[in-house]
Amino acid sequence: MILNMQIAKMTYREVLGFILFFMSIACSAFLFSCDNKHTDKTESKINLSTGDILGDPGYHAICYGGYRGKTLEEQPSIEELKEDILIMHAAGVRFVRTYKLMYPHAENLIKAIRSVKEEDPEFEMYVMLGAWINCKDAFTANPVHNEESPQNAEEITRAIRVANTYPDIVKVIAVGNEAMVHWQAGYFVTPAIILKWVNHLQRLKSIGKLNKDVWITCSDNFASWGGGGEEYHNDDLVKLIKAVDYVSMHTYPMHDTHYNPEFWLLNPGEQDWEEDQRIDTLMLRSLNYAKSQYKAVVDYISSHGLNTPVHIGETGWASSSNGHYGPDGSKACDEYKQKIFYDHVRKWTDEEGISCFYFQAFDEPWKDAQNPGGSENHFGLFTVEGKAKYPMWDLVDQDIFNGLGRGGQSVNKTFGGDKNSMMHTVSVPDLFIKEKTMNDQ
Repeated sequence: MILNMQIAKMTYREVLGFILFFMSIACSAFLFSCDNKHTDKTESKINLSTGDILGDPGYHAICYGGYRGKTLEEQPSIEELKEDILIMHAAGVRFVRTYKLMYPHAENLIKAIRSVKEEDPEFEMYVMLGAWINCKDAFTANPVHNEESPQNAEEITRAIRVANTYPDIVKVIAVGNEAMVHWQAGYFVTPAIILKWVNHLQRLKSIGKLNKDVWITCSDNFASWGGGGEEYHNDDLVKLIKAVDYVSMHTYPMHDTHYNPEFWLLNPGEQDWEEDQRIDTLMLRSLNYAKSQYKAVVDYISSHGLNTPVHIGETGWASSSNGHYGPDGSKACDEYKQKIFYDHVRKWTDEEGISCFYFQAFDEPWKDAQNPGGSENHFGLFTVEGKAKYPMWDLVDQDIFNGLGRGGQSVNKTFGGDKNSMMHTVSVPDLFIKEKTMNDQ
């Protein structure tokens, strides 16, 4: 009331000045607020901890190898790596897993990310850095599994240097890949050897010689994290679970459509269902199979009174196979089933706050160079040429890959985008019901 009376006594010029004064204050406050929001956004990206990223569905993770040839000696260039980074980023990937440092690939990938970040300060991409671990005399006729290769120390030294050089990008160091599971007979080691290096890295963090925000893990099969047989259960494994910042476990239902196919069996009557219903049922069972392996690891950890977080370091589904998983085997592999599994896994892990480093971004023909039709060459969501497989077709339709490509080829759909042509490659699983019937007799 008093303010209104005072304004009433003012001249027109005085009132106008009064209004402009308060408008200037309001505008300044608004601009300050916007500037702070921009600063907070930028700072939050710079200061994101590993704990902030792992489990956040806004930071999808993927396993990545940029190899386009048939040998590891054919190293991708920085420019080729940048092509892949931009494709993965457009697809929603923000966290990338590598495997070894004895080749330039992993560090060059990080250099490529740094280069993209310099061009666009808003760009986000983080790395789970793999340090390869071998036993003594690995890949010989007589590997010594309870002793380690002297090259392991060199690999760990490389991981420390790279993590300290790129602290804004490297968020995890994984000591070994499937380095404890016994079916990796050529190179696996005992948990004590992994524990030694995990403790070493954790000690360096504690004394400031390794970025304190880097989380340390080992990425291994679910069985070797305690989710399998008792042959894996020992005191060193429990100590390792205590020592890591989180457990990175692998689960592959696709492989077990051959090696442990109970979940892939059609029950009596189901073989008469429509083909798409049979496939959908078996793919849902595949997801539940992966969930059961995840739960087995969590239960083993809990049984020792521990609550170490568990994330998925690998799971995936190949789009083609001329071996165990193809038309003459379990009939598991095609792009249609690959999409169903991919969608199931992303939905499950997003809802549960589990990071899943899906295997993998691009096909890599070196993995089974002597057999181009082998499943190991076909786990990618994109082909070697950069074509988007069926799991990515929806993203192509959204035009998110416009202007992006690989090796001079634009990102287009496989099969020319013709779903009917793609569906002609789909085999309906029915083999194992016959085998089961014969075995029951």
